[in-house]
Order: sequence, then C-alpha cells, then structure tokens
Amino acid sequence: MGWSRHGNGFRRRGYHHGNLREDLIRAALELIAAKGPGGFTFAEAARAAGVSPAAPYRHFRDRDALLADVAQRGFESFAAALEAAFDQGRPSPMAALEAVGRAYLAFARREPALYAAMFEAGVPPDTSPGLRQAADRAFAVLRQAAEALCRTLPEQDRPPALMMSLHIWSLAHGIASLFARADNAGRTTPMSAEDLLEAGVLVYLKGLGITAGAPPPSQ
Repeated sequence: MGWSRHGNGFRRRGYHHGNLREDLIRAALELIAAKGPGGFTFAEAARAAGVSPAAPYRHFRDRDALLADVAQRGFESFAAALEAAFDQGRPSPMAALEAVGRAYLAFARREPALYAAMFEAGVPPDTSPGLRQAADRAFAVLRQAAEALCRTLPEQDRPPALMMSLHIWSLAHGIASLFARADNAGRTTPMSAEDLLEAGVLVYLKGLGITAGAPPPSQ
C-alpha cells in the first residue's frame, strides 16, 4: 500500500514498486505533520508507506537521507514561490521585497511539514548536492532582493547585500516560525504575521537609509 494526497491528509492507495520513493516521501510528510521531523523512525516511515522495513534501503541509506530528500523537495518548491513573488524586482525593489516576504510566510503556513523538514530536521545542507543547490536557489532570491534595494542608495552608502539578505531572512524566518505556523505551535499577535514582517523590515531598512518609494540614485 502507498499514500496519496486527499484533502489535508493522506489516503492509502495501491502500492507499485515504481512509486516506492514517492510513497516514502509522502509517508514521511505525514509523519512530520503528526510527530515533527524528529519524532519517527525509518521503520515507521516504511510501515506508513505500507512496505517492509528493508524496502526503503532501495532508495535511501537511512532516515536522514529520506529527510534530506524531503527537505530538497521543500526548498525547490520554496524557491519557485519566492522567485515568482520577486518577479525580477518588479514593479519596484520595495514592492518586490514585500511580495517575497508574503510568499515566505504563505509557504510556511501552507506547507508546515515541508517547512519543518527544511529548517527543523537538523539535516545539513551539504548532505546532498541537490539539497545544497535547492537551498542556495531559495536564498538567492533574498540576495537579489537585497541587491535591488541597495541600488536605490548612492554607491558609497550601500550596505553589504549579503548582510542585508541574512538579516531579512532571519527576521522572516523568526516570524514564520513563531507566528505563521499552521499547527498549534503558532503564537498569536495583535497584527497579522504579514503586517509584523512588513513593519519589522521597514524599520530595519530605515536604519540603513532605505525608505519606501525612494528613487534610484542617478548614475
């Protein structure tokens, strides 16, 4: 037996050997949603997928390798969502950054199991080349957004784009983890997570001399 999406959960379907890898990934996502990324064993993942304890070793050397594959899928989807939101910096660097922030929180809320596998499973990004590439692709969007904002300042006043992107990422991740979760661990605030992130980023950028609506410097 295997698992397929059905509403907010999973339902069993006929097992086919060609789908073993996907069945295990689906089963892992269900277990992560129920128990967290550290709350299940490799054998439990096999049982949830409806296969023998030895069957997963055809595709994964161990539980960490399975989690790394799940995290890679997450980062690939995450990167695509951020890239679409950034839209090559249109219609303006500030508007594009705000759109990226909203997409960041929306992904964390929409895909809590994937988000947990990406950031809470303790899987190093260098576990596999594919995972590293997918994680770097997602972060590259934040780096592009920071670089676009830096270009709105005179060249001599521009802060390091890498520093900016790391600071903004930390702020977005903290708010996503605390206030934008779809599970019962989310905290409540008097404003939406999106408003909280926008306000925090604007305060941060103002400290760097970047304000909403600022025209690009003349060249």
